[in-house]
Amino acid sequence: YQNPNTVSASEGLSKGLAQGFASPCAKREKYQRTKTPIVSITVIEARQLVGLNMDPVVCVEVGDDKKYTSMKESTNCPYYNEVSVPLTGAGGSARKVIHSKNLLRSGTLVGSFKMDVGTVYAQPEHQFHHKWAILSDPDDISAGLKGYVKCDVAVVGKGDNIKTPHKANETDEDDIEGNLLLPEGVPPERQWARFYVKIYRAEGLPRMNTSLMANVKKAFIGENKDLVDPYVQVFFAGQKGKTSVQKSSYEPLWNEQVVFTDLFPPLCKRMKVQIRDSDKVNDVAIGTHFIDLRKISNDGDKGFLPTLGPAWVNMYGSTRNYTLLDEHQDLNEGLGEGVSFRARLMLGLAVEILDTSNPELTSSTEVQVEQTTPVSEVRPGGLCCPPEPLSCTGKMEEFFLFGAFLEASMIDRKNGDKPVTFEVTIGNYGNEVDGLSRPQRPRPRKEPGDEEEVDLIQNSSDDETDEGGDLASVSSTPPMRPQITDRNYFHLPYLERKPCIYIKSWWPDQRRRLYNANIMDHIADKLVRAGPGWEGMGKGCHLRASPSLEASLAAHKAHLPTYTRPPQESMGQQAKTLRAQVKRHTVRDKLRLCQNFLQKLRFLADEPQHSIPDVFIWMMSNNKRIAYARVPSKDLLFSIVEEELGKDCAKVKTLFLKLPGKRGFGSAGWTVQAKLELYLWLGLSKQRKDFLCGLPCGFEEVKAAQGLGLHSFPPISLIYTSEWGLMQAFQLRAHMYQARSLFAADSSGLSDPFARVFFINQSQCTEVLNETLCPTWDQMLVFDNLELYGEAHELRDDPPIIVIEIYDQDTMVWGKADFMGRTFAKPLVKMADEAYCPPRFPPQLEYYQIYRGNATAGDLLAAFELLQIGPAGKADLPPINGPVDVDRGPIMPVPVGIRPVLSKYRIEVLFWGLRDLKRVNLAQVDRPRVDIECAGKGVQSSLIHNYKKNPNFNTLVKWFEVDLPENELLHPPLNIRVVDCRAFGRYTLVGSHAVSSLRRFIYRPPDRSAPSWSTTGTATPRAQAQLHALHAGAPAPSLGSGNGQGAGTYVGLWTWPTLQPDDSMLDWWSKYFASIDTMKEVRPRVYPKELESEFDNFEDWLHTFNLLRGKTGDDEDGSTEEERIVGRFKGSLCVYKVPLPEDVSREAGYDPSYGMFQGIPSNDPINVLVRIYVVRATDLHPADINGKADPYIAIRLGKTDIRDKENYISKQLNPVFGKSFDVEASFPMESMLTVAVYDWDLVGTDDLIGETKIDLENRFYSKHRATCGIAQTYSTHGYNIWRDPMKPSQILTRLCKEGKVDGPHFGPPGRVKVSNRVFTGKPTEEHVALSALRHWEDIPRVGCRLVPEHVETRPLLNPDKPGIEQGRLELWVDMFPMDMPAPGTPLDISPRKPKKYELRVIVWNTDEVVLEDDDFFTGEKSSDIFVRGSVRGPLEDKQDTDVHYHSLTGEGNFNWRYLFPFDYLAAEEKIVISKKESMFSWDETEYKIPARLTLQIWDADHFSADDFLGAIELDLNRFPRGAKTAKQCTMEMATGEVDVPLVSIFKQKRVKGWWPLLGKVEAELHLLTAEEAEKNPVGLARNEPDPLEKPNRPDTAFVWFLNPLKSIKYLICTRYKWLIIKIVLALLGLLMLALFLYSLPGYMVKKLLGA
Repeated sequence: YQNPNTVSASEGLSKGLAQGFASPCAKREKYQRTKTPIVSITVIEARQLVGLNMDPVVCVEVGDDKKYTSMKESTNCPYYNEVSVPLTGAGGSARKVIHSKNLLRSGTLVGSFKMDVGTVYAQPEHQFHHKWAILSDPDDISAGLKGYVKCDVAVVGKGDNIKTPHKANETDEDDIEGNLLLPEGVPPERQWARFYVKIYRAEGLPRMNTSLMANVKKAFIGENKDLVDPYVQVFFAGQKGKTSVQKSSYEPLWNEQVVFTDLFPPLCKRMKVQIRDSDKVNDVAIGTHFIDLRKISNDGDKGFLPTLGPAWVNMYGSTRNYTLLDEHQDLNEGLGEGVSFRARLMLGLAVEILDTSNPELTSSTEVQVEQTTPVSEVRPGGLCCPPEPLSCTGKMEEFFLFGAFLEASMIDRKNGDKPVTFEVTIGNYGNEVDGLSRPQRPRPRKEPGDEEEVDLIQNSSDDETDEGGDLASVSSTPPMRPQITDRNYFHLPYLERKPCIYIKSWWPDQRRRLYNANIMDHIADKLVRAGPGWEGMGKGCHLRASPSLEASLAAHKAHLPTYTRPPQESMGQQAKTLRAQVKRHTVRDKLRLCQNFLQKLRFLADEPQHSIPDVFIWMMSNNKRIAYARVPSKDLLFSIVEEELGKDCAKVKTLFLKLPGKRGFGSAGWTVQAKLELYLWLGLSKQRKDFLCGLPCGFEEVKAAQGLGLHSFPPISLIYTSEWGLMQAFQLRAHMYQARSLFAADSSGLSDPFARVFFINQSQCTEVLNETLCPTWDQMLVFDNLELYGEAHELRDDPPIIVIEIYDQDTMVWGKADFMGRTFAKPLVKMADEAYCPPRFPPQLEYYQIYRGNATAGDLLAAFELLQIGPAGKADLPPINGPVDVDRGPIMPVPVGIRPVLSKYRIEVLFWGLRDLKRVNLAQVDRPRVDIECAGKGVQSSLIHNYKKNPNFNTLVKWFEVDLPENELLHPPLNIRVVDCRAFGRYTLVGSHAVSSLRRFIYRPPDRSAPSWSTTGTATPRAQAQLHALHAGAPAPSLGSGNGQGAGTYVGLWTWPTLQPDDSMLDWWSKYFASIDTMKEVRPRVYPKELESEFDNFEDWLHTFNLLRGKTGDDEDGSTEEERIVGRFKGSLCVYKVPLPEDVSREAGYDPSYGMFQGIPSNDPINVLVRIYVVRATDLHPADINGKADPYIAIRLGKTDIRDKENYISKQLNPVFGKSFDVEASFPMESMLTVAVYDWDLVGTDDLIGETKIDLENRFYSKHRATCGIAQTYSTHGYNIWRDPMKPSQILTRLCKEGKVDGPHFGPPGRVKVSNRVFTGKPTEEHVALSALRHWEDIPRVGCRLVPEHVETRPLLNPDKPGIEQGRLELWVDMFPMDMPAPGTPLDISPRKPKKYELRVIVWNTDEVVLEDDDFFTGEKSSDIFVRGSVRGPLEDKQDTDVHYHSLTGEGNFNWRYLFPFDYLAAEEKIVISKKESMFSWDETEYKIPARLTLQIWDADHFSADDFLGAIELDLNRFPRGAKTAKQCTMEMATGEVDVPLVSIFKQKRVKGWWPLLGKVEAELHLLTAEEAEKNPVGLARNEPDPLEKPNRPDTAFVWFLNPLKSIKYLICTRYKWLIIKIVLALLGLLMLALFLYSLPGYMVKKLLGA
């Protein structure tokens, strides 16, 4: 329905923001920051609610906030047409938010539905639109579904733009099963399941309290307790359960399970497990782990339910040192990347599908906490028990981690004054600063039953003999004072001696899982390497990845089938089918397939049961942790099988250290804290002999004294020796050509950029270029005397990384530079024995993506080459050619061969005008000028002498010539700058715009051999087909004569229903609704979006460039793009090689002063009549506290401001305006039309709901002719009258003249010829001209699609709520120049008035009604039946029959007539109700509700509430035809299980039959218009006129206390008649016997005495 109920909530949602390094061997980390998106819930209606006599209300719950809709009385299908007060934020710390819809009746839960916010956000457009949520009862899982709620759900994050799908026809949405509120792949019928989260134990917990009180306690009492009281809390599907608290334990033991009951598969994909510290004041999180249920289950044929463990999971968070106010506490809550190991937890997860038919099953879904079986074999007798016990978490093994620091550079200058050391930790091993105070290592158990708790993950400080020598872990490098590299960075002078670290640790052996993950990673990396140009695919780069993709797929075939787990098997099948698909699809389809495949590979490679913690490298100064890097342990894991080897194992890895937590964000946190070249190796101690296998050659080990002579004893340092040859000497040449689309760092909207290049321990800078976002440095930086270690082939294949940082030079404070972005590159290496020649050399310029924090911040075009200096010295190096630019100082340009090949281009600039310029420095812009610059050359526009009077330029076209690269991808940006010329020769920058790509402005001479240039007289096959269709088409109904239906783009749009009504019945709304009805058959004229999106923003020759000023905004501060716009420049560009082909300039009428912009109109001011037709608004956002709005239209154009306050529409979110407004405007001064919808308020100012802005100037001058839409037919009068003051033949003649096209030539009748194209139609000039206009795009060279008669749908936006649509507005705009003939009167589009109807319903009989009462005397079942009917709702027009008392069989006889008058809108199929909401309402509110007849059967009670027995709702537009007899009437008719023809009472007028509803009712429906009802009146109930007969009811149908004698007759006499007769006869006999006995003595005496 078009009238939804919207509830918004601001809710904390953690979103992963990828920070990707451009370098192949360095990645940007992910950090999840708390944002506050809007959670928008739209409740529309409910259906099929299970229950009797309910008054349902919907409760929407988001986080801790709840809002309710209004209550609907006595209905199982409530329709909600109001909006609750928007929800407030529920807190920013919640990672997973549940929103549920509960149906409550008097506090009783009918059904609920739950879904994760993340599931909604993962949907296309971040929303579910018009979907049905399945309700279930969490308190009774054995029951079935409880009904459906139709709703919209959307999650709007920062920067998101939610666009509501346009659905004008809702019949498809009534298909509930086809529109369920479920993600793709989730079955509609879900089963109840129990989720058992088993919590066994935890280890390595940090101290969570100050040690002061503990020391006092120890001194007085002698106790020494652990300073933490842990418990585990589990969150899932909006519920939470927690274990018991283990007092004072760093190694707590729980053996408990938390049991959740939910539908499976669940709509909440993640489970949050959190270790918390119990505290009297406030519990604090120690660590958080998320279990992704998708990663531990498989829904395939060989799939399995979510299953995990028992396994150890590692938790990360803030550093382990305890402080009262931990600035990184959010990390412990799971918000962001953990910077330190916190603890590890052993847990398990199992899922059991419940058999709901089992009567012994507990039906409640409350969270339960139970004891679980302990995993006794996990650590029998200690952590490390010989002989090497096997356990459920794997065999305990000793692991060895080795690291060598080869380089430490780019140390931030803030840390350069004190000695620096680096610490490496894995778990708590190696943590010397804030690990626990009792470091232990595993030791053998003494007795089999001794469960001695030993810390598995402590620093191993005890010595252990290994191969005859003692081995102690060394986890940190010796302190060393940094030396200065440049003014920003320092480095550590390691020189030949490289410090080493090594750590022993003990972990369960889960290497096989990590090996599998590594294999998947290797395959994914191969796939990435196969397509090196993926990033540029969307930008039009060359598609060249095909051969390597196929080779990569072949590699997949070799690897994947070896797996045994079901997901990998299915991946193997996908890999095998990819080859066939590659042959069949285009390269883009191929890429899409491979990218989906890559996504699945990465998903499978993330192993959820990794037992070995990640490795952390911390830079420390003054015993404080400064910056860190985190490396997954699987990437360092050693294996003798190459595919299983971690990608960074035994390799030199480049690491960039960053600040922890929130400090690592913002311009201060984005600077690199340190850059390390680090060699790392992790493996079993027994494999230790291989730990130096990947080290570059030339290093010699320096061992500690106790390790001398032992082969596998690790060195304390490495020294580079000369016995391997001389140190390699190199020269680096950095060819810095240009950058584009840089970050605007200055308030002017520009920057003063320079680039700083870092390589090893050297850095150099380019020159500073002032006030530009697209600098062309054209500079070569030479780094001499570079000394690199390693063999030649190693350096050639894997050279060190180059870091390029872009800075903005602060002109106010000399020496200060602001960080703008960073990128990475690897140089192309030339060894001394290689020739400097193609194909490798010289290197080609490449684009490198620049990153600023999370976002991209431009591109760098550069090339880098690393040249080895041979024995002959620098003489063997390629000479540095090219003169030194004297003007620029000693700067070497990029040499020829590397710099692009240039050609002479001419850039023509069309200067049209400036619009909407804002003030600069509080002064208005009065005399602006536009400067165009590209590649050092440029041109200036003429000066606008008075911006207020005329903001257009006098000289339209100027040009300049410039040398541009022949490769279009390397074209430099073009800069547009607007300056204001002020007094005393001052120039003030107003705003600027950078055109980053000139490709769309490049002119390419047309191919004269193309078919469109053919001069033959025959039409193309497409045109011939269209002409044939024009001949064959039937005329559309209209009052005037019209042409036939054509085969153009919009054929048959404004067609009528098959029933042809009289012309007098048709109006504009007939066309409108006929268009909507035919949307699915043909392309609509009711455009579901803005007209601009259909016609390329009307920028066919006139473009709009937004002028920006001010700093670019970052995530946490700064301005958005919209806020930085200070005006618009209108003009265009044309770029072409010179000279042009002569035939272009020789064309007839070529004006050299206009260059390539031939035939453009004059830009002198022009007066225009603008006519705005506003049809209706849909889905408006509520503006009042009652959830409604009182909308009215406001029009703003130049100085004209129209507010239609008098015609506001009361309490309506889908108002039909049907208004037209005429405004006179003068272009160009008044060209921006604003159509706004305001909310009328009785007191105070009116609130803006939303507005839309339309640039009329681009429409007016567009070749698509958007001034007045071309109608489908030509009519001279009536509702379909031709609106344009120019007739079709005049328009066609003008278009031919302006386009220099031959024609039009009319004749013979019904034919017109335009440029060798023949169009046919009805035998009048206007009709045949209209036929040509509707196919104008077929005309060669000048043809384009003309705007048809249309209605466009525009989103309403509110500046205070950016990115969120506030509704939609349907309108169209006509424009007529004032120097042309005046247009006619506006079309009448005023809203249709609803038609008055009367529905007459006769309830004849009921049958098989439920018997509700027990008879007081006899105990028999009976019911006192009456039937209640309503059309406008039970509160509006309910009518009851009389009561059929004492029905013993469920049969009831009524012969009762209802009369329901109502107002009906046939086009919308809605009943219109106008009434005051309350006695305090100012005016009546109009409601639109579905046209439904509700029939309910009730049992009448005299001393208590009546009992509801059953109901049926009949949609009067489509309801099942009634059965002829009661026997044929079954419940399947209502459920749709039986195919019953549907009827509409508006078409059939009269229907009679039986319908099912927990019983059966026979009724007759008769629909009449108000006029017909007045002519043929009938009485209500059984009254005159036309009374109905009294029903022939059984004699038992009466009220006992009103007819006591009748009651005796029917309740006593009828049942006990013979018994009473027998009793009476017996009593008479006894009486006679008694009289006989009584009189016998006297009689005998008389006889004896003879009396």
